[in-house]
Amino acid sequence: MTSLIDCQKLDAQDPLRQLRDQFSLPDGVIYLDGNSLGALPRAAAARVAKAVTEEWGHGLIRSWNAAGWFDLPQRLGDKIATLIGASKGTVVATDTTSINLYKVLSAALSIAAHDTPLRKRVVSERSNFPTDLYIAQAICSERGYQLDLVEAGQLATALTGDLAVLMLTHVNYRSGAMFDMQAITAAAHKAGALMVWDLAHSAGAVPVELEGAHADFAVGCGYKYLNGGPGAPAFVWVHPKHADRFWQPLAGWWGHAAPFAFTPDYQPAPGITRYLCGTQPILSMTALECGLDSVLAAQDCVPGQSAMQSLRAKSLALTDLFIALVEQRCAGHDLELVTPRAHSLRGSQVGLARKTGAFAIMQALISRGVIGDYRAGSGEGDAAKDILRFGCTPLYLRFTDVWNAVEHLKQVMESGEWQRPEHNQPQAVT
Repeated sequence: MTSLIDCQKLDAQDPLRQLRDQFSLPDGVIYLDGNSLGALPRAAAARVAKAVTEEWGHGLIRSWNAAGWFDLPQRLGDKIATLIGASKGTVVATDTTSINLYKVLSAALSIAAHDTPLRKRVVSERSNFPTDLYIAQAICSERGYQLDLVEAGQLATALTGDLAVLMLTHVNYRSGAMFDMQAITAAAHKAGALMVWDLAHSAGAVPVELEGAHADFAVGCGYKYLNGGPGAPAFVWVHPKHADRFWQPLAGWWGHAAPFAFTPDYQPAPGITRYLCGTQPILSMTALECGLDSVLAAQDCVPGQSAMQSLRAKSLALTDLFIALVEQRCAGHDLELVTPRAHSLRGSQVGLARKTGAFAIMQALISRGVIGDYRAGSGEGDAAKDILRFGCTPLYLRFTDVWNAVEHLKQVMESGEWQRPEHNQPQAVT
C-alpha cells in the first residue's frame, strides 16, 4: 500500500515540481478542480495590472499598435497550436467555446451541403457537454438537419452514408473517458463525413495531434487546463484545406480582410483570421497569455520531451495514484470508478459515482479545503449516475496532495459528516 512517505519521495523526484511555484495557491487547500477553472498564475495579476495602468491608462488607443493588442488572437493562437498538434497560423484565441462551435459547425455543414448535399445527419455522443448539444440542436433545426445522439459504444454503427458531420468532445467532461482521436477521425472520413472536435478537457491536459489525426475542425476552452482565468477566451482551429472555402456565420469586422478599410461589404480574411468576429477582450487575453506560458514552461523540464509529453506522464501517474488510493482506503463506501483505467482512454481527471450523497460528499470535502466538483446524473445508464470529479492538473498538483485528498475522503465517508444539513444545501454552481 502506498504511504505518505512514498508520495513525498515521488514529489522529491518529480521533474515538474518547480512548476507549482508559477501559481498562487491558497494555504490549506488541495485544488482538484483545475478541470473546471485553472489556478491563478502568479504572473497574471501583475500582467493584467500593467495592461490596465500602462497600456490602457497611458497608451490609450495607441496600445492597439504599440502594445501589440491587435495581434493577440493570432499570437496566443500560435502558442495554443503547439499544445494541440497544429501549425502556426491555424489557430486563433477568441470568443467562447460555444460561439466557436457555432462557427465551425456552421462552416462544416456548409461544406457538407456543397460536397454531399444528400447527407442530412449530425451525430454526437449522448453524454457530450450540454452546450455542444444545444448549439448543434439549434443549427440542425435552422438548416434542416437531423441531430442523432448515441452512446459512445454505438458510434461505429452511427457512421452511415447519410452522415454529414460527427461532433465529439475528446475527453468526456463527466467520466474523463477519452476517445481515440485518430481512429475515430479516420472512421468518420471513411464514412464520408467531416469531423469536429471539442478540446475543452484536452488542451493542456493530454497530448493532441489535430493535424496528425487529419481532423477538420476543433474548438477549445482557455480557462480550464490553460489557466486563463474565469471566462477566458476560447480558441478555434480549422484545417487549412477548409479555412478559405466558406464564411463562418458571424462575419464581424475583425474577420474582414481589411477591417480598417471600413468597406460596407464583407470580404473575409484569408485562413483562420476569418474566424474572428468582433473586438477582442484585451484584458482577458493578457491573462490567458500568462496561463499559456505556465503550460509551455513544462517544455524545459524533461530533456527530449515536449511540454505535453511531460505533463501527460505526470497526469497519468497522479490519476493512477488517486484510483489506487481510493480503492485501497475507501472500499466499502459505494464509490464506483467511472474513469477508464487504460491510459489510452483516460483524460486528466478521476470520476467516482455514487447512487446517493455525491453532492453532499463533495460539499463536505470542500469544507475541509479539498476542492473538487460534482456533476448530477441525467439520462439513462452511466449518464444517470451522480459524479464526484477530481481533476489532476500536473502543473501544480503534488503526489502528497493526492494522498491527503483521499485521506480526507476516507474520513468524510467513515464519519458520515457528509450527512450534515449544511452539506446538503443546494447551490447555484456545482
